Amino acid sequence: MELSIVILNYNTAAFLELCLYSVLKATKNIEAEIIVADNNSIDSSLEMLASVYAGRVKVIAHEENYGFSKGNNLAVAKAQGTYLCILNPDTLVGEKVFEECLAFARRPELVEGKAEPKAGFIGAQLIDGTGAFLPESKRHIPTPKVARQKMLGNSSGYYYHEVDQNEKGKVDVLVGAFMFCNKKVYDECGGFDERYFMYGEDIDLSYTALQKGYENYYLGDQKVIHFKGESTVKDKLYLQRFYGAMGLFYDKYFRQSAVEKNAIDLLIKGMIAFPRSTENSNRNDFTEIVLVTDDPTFQLDKMTCLSLEQLKSKETTGFQILWDLKSLELTAIMKYMSENTKHSYRFIAQKRDFCIGSDSSTSRGEVKNMQ
Repeated sequence: MELSIVILNYNTAAFLELCLYSVLKATKNIEAEIIVADNNSIDSSLEMLASVYAGRVKVIAHEENYGFSKGNNLAVAKAQGTYLCILNPDTLVGEKVFEECLAFARRPELVEGKAEPKAGFIGAQLIDGTGAFLPESKRHIPTPKVARQKMLGNSSGYYYHEVDQNEKGKVDVLVGAFMFCNKKVYDECGGFDERYFMYGEDIDLSYTALQKGYENYYLGDQKVIHFKGESTVKDKLYLQRFYGAMGLFYDKYFRQSAVEKNAIDLLIKGMIAFPRSTENSNRNDFTEIVLVTDDPTFQLDKMTCLSLEQLKSKETTGFQILWDLKSLELTAIMKYMSENTKHSYRFIAQKRDFCIGSDSSTSRGEVKNMQ
């Protein structure tokens, strides 16, 4: 087996359905297995997997919600591929992303000019549901000083600006929504540290790889949509997990820096004490809804219908664009979105019975029936 793709799911049935559709298209030329580990979802995820993807996806149904780290580790333990990709269920991948990652994993010297570089983890350019670049795609090691400045609103040292968002290059930290590697690297690094329930585990694993002499790489020419905003209410439990993970990271790696560590601890306590909410910012101010499809037989009532080529030549302002995934290539869709980030976008499922989308990296992902 050449590649194992592990997707940990928790209550994201609609997003998972489209994610798997994109993954199957992207692996049609690869000897690959797709493993979905479900963390005891209470929505229709398992029913959807049985009805839509039976026989094409391996399903592991966990009896409880193990969190991100343990849930993924249990699934990876059953993976048979030489290479491995950890993928979030609220993502859509381009048709060539796995092929390009495989090619790069075998020949990383083409970027660094080294005879035998040790490729650790490989990431892609993540964009949100509007096409906007997600800067967490590539980050520096969050030392206490860098993290303190980030929490105070200065992110200049947190994100890895030395490599352009569209370039390839060596970076420190990748994001757990898409992490590609040789499975031997994952195993040697011990997988995700299971003390992290959620958040921070991708930083920890990236840093562990660096400490073991590997080099992490970012492929800016390969795009992945990460809808991201699964939960919009940044309540106390969220803050405890998010900043608790940060505290665990510093306890693990920066305990010797007592002054900086104490400053971080105080700041974390302050952030947890004042939970904030992020309003759902899905748009409803668009002037027209446009269906974009390359299938001339697909029409929706009272809606402008354009091909992708027609859309490219049309002056559009304030539109909501419905992408017909059944007839369009995601690579082309993502290219358009990256160049036109001021629209609202929705993605129609392959059976054309519902659509999904999100209008920011912090808003709740929207699921809407088409019937």
